[in-house]
Amino acid sequence: MDCLQFTHRHRDRQRQGVSLSTPMYNGGLGNDEEEVQDKLALTLTAATPDRFTLERGTMISRNFKNVLVVSIGFLSLFTAYGGLQSLQSSLNAEQGMGVASLSVIYASIIVSSMFLPPIMIKNLGCKWTIVVGMGCYVSYSLGNLYPGWYTLIPTSVILGLGGSPLWSAKCTYLTIAGNTQAAKDGKKGSDVINQYFGIFFFIFQSSAVWGNLMSSLIFGQDTNIADIPEEKLQTCGAADCGLNISSNSTTTRPEQKLVWTLVGAYIGVGVLAMLIVSIFLDNIDQQQTSEFRGARQPFCRTFLATFRLLKDWRLVTLIPLTMYSGFEQSFLSGEYTKNYVTCALGIHYVGFVMMCFGAANSLSSFLFGWLAQFTSRAPLFFLAALINLASIIALLLWRPHPDQLPVFFVFPALWGVADAVWQTQTNALYGVLFPRDKEAAFANYRMWESLGFVIAFAYSTFLCLEYKLYILLSVLVVTMITYPIVEWHEYKNPTPPIEQVPDSKLQMESEMKKNVESQTRL
Repeated sequence: MDCLQFTHRHRDRQRQGVSLSTPMYNGGLGNDEEEVQDKLALTLTAATPDRFTLERGTMISRNFKNVLVVSIGFLSLFTAYGGLQSLQSSLNAEQGMGVASLSVIYASIIVSSMFLPPIMIKNLGCKWTIVVGMGCYVSYSLGNLYPGWYTLIPTSVILGLGGSPLWSAKCTYLTIAGNTQAAKDGKKGSDVINQYFGIFFFIFQSSAVWGNLMSSLIFGQDTNIADIPEEKLQTCGAADCGLNISSNSTTTRPEQKLVWTLVGAYIGVGVLAMLIVSIFLDNIDQQQTSEFRGARQPFCRTFLATFRLLKDWRLVTLIPLTMYSGFEQSFLSGEYTKNYVTCALGIHYVGFVMMCFGAANSLSSFLFGWLAQFTSRAPLFFLAALINLASIIALLLWRPHPDQLPVFFVFPALWGVADAVWQTQTNALYGVLFPRDKEAAFANYRMWESLGFVIAFAYSTFLCLEYKLYILLSVLVVTMITYPIVEWHEYKNPTPPIEQVPDSKLQMESEMKKNVESQTRL
C-alpha cells in the first residue's frame, strides 16, 4: 500500500468521526498496529498538501454539527419529559402515584445499566441506540394521557429500560467526537470533551425552560384556580411532613382537556426529537457496528462489562458524587416543586419557577464547559458544593409565602448553576478517566445516578421534608470528601487518551514511518 492509499483509507474511516483504534471499533480490545497507523496517518495528514487541509476543515464542521444535532434532539425530547417530571408530584399526587412512577423509571434505568448499553451500542451503534431510547421516553408521555397505575408503571419501566442506553450512547458519541477533534487540532482530549459537553448541556438544559413554559401557559388557562388559605401555608416548606399537602386545594388537577392538550404537545416534540436524530445525525460508528456483528463478543462478557469496571477504585470512589447528582435533581423536581411552589403558589406556577432553573442551568453549562479548560474541574465542583450547601441551609429555615414571590425563583436559579457543574463536569470526568471503557463507564454513571433518584423518590412520601434536606446535605458532604481523592490522583497520574501511543510502541511507529517515507520517495 503506498502513502496516499494509506492516508486516504485512514481519512475515509475518520469521516465516520472515529479513530480506527477506538474500543468502539475493535470491540474494546487494543490493537497496537492499528493505533500506530492512526497516529502516523494523522502526522501524514498534517504534512500533506493543502487539499487535505480542506478535509480537516470538513471534519471540524462535521464534529461540531453532530454535537448540535445530538443537543437539539435531546432538547426536544426533554422539553417533554422534563416538563412531565416536574409535574408528577403535583399532577398525579393521589397515593403518591406520580412520584412512584418516577421511582420505577430510575429503578428500571439501574437494571438496564447492568447489561443493555454495551449490547445496544455495539449492535445498533450510537445513533440508532439514541433513536430507540427516545422512543421509550415518548411512551411515558403516552401513558400520561390517561394516568393510572396500569398506564404509568408499565410505561415507566419502558422508559427506564431505554434511558441508560440513550444516555450512554450520547456520552460515548460526544467523547469519540471530542477525542477525534482533539487529535486533529493537537489539543488535550479532556479540553475538547469539556467544550462539547458544555455545548450539549447549554442547549439541553434549556429544555426545562420550554417544557415548563408550555405547562404554565396551558395550565394558566384553568378557571378553577383558588386562593390558598393561611392555615394551609403553615404546612409549606420544611414544615411539611408526609402527605400533608395531598389534601391541599392547590394540588387539584387542572381540567382534563388542558392535561390532554399539554401531554399531546409533549408527545409531538418527543416524536420530533426522534426525526431530528434519525435524519441529521451522522452514524460515526457505522463501521465498528458492522465489524462487531461479524465478530461478536460472548453475551456474558458484554453483560459483565459494567461490573468489571467496578474493580477500578476510581469509579468506586466517584459513586457518592454520581449518586448525589440523582439526589439533588430529584429534590428540585419532586420536593421543591410540590412542597414550596405548588403548596404556596399553585401548580400553575411550577412551570414558571422551573423555567428559571432551566435558564440558569443552560447558561451555566455553556459557561462552565468553556471555563473548565482554564480553571480545571476541582474549583467548579467546590463552587457547586458551596452553592448547594448554602441553599439547603436556607431552605431549612425559609417558610414560603406568596408575598415573597421573587424568592421562589432565586432557589431554582442557584440550583441550576450548581447542577450545571454536576452535569457537565461529572460527565466529562468519566470520559477522561475511562477513555477505553466509555460504554461501561457511562453505564455505571447512569446506574449510580439513577440509584440516587430511586432512593430519593422512594422515601419522598414517607419522610418529613426536613429529614430529606438533612439526607441531601449528608450526601453532599460525603461527595466532597471522596471526589478530591480521585481528582488528586488524576492530577498526579494523568490518564492517557486513546489517541496517544505508549512508549513501548514508539519503535514500531518509527519503523513504519521509515517504510512510508521510502515509498513516498519512490
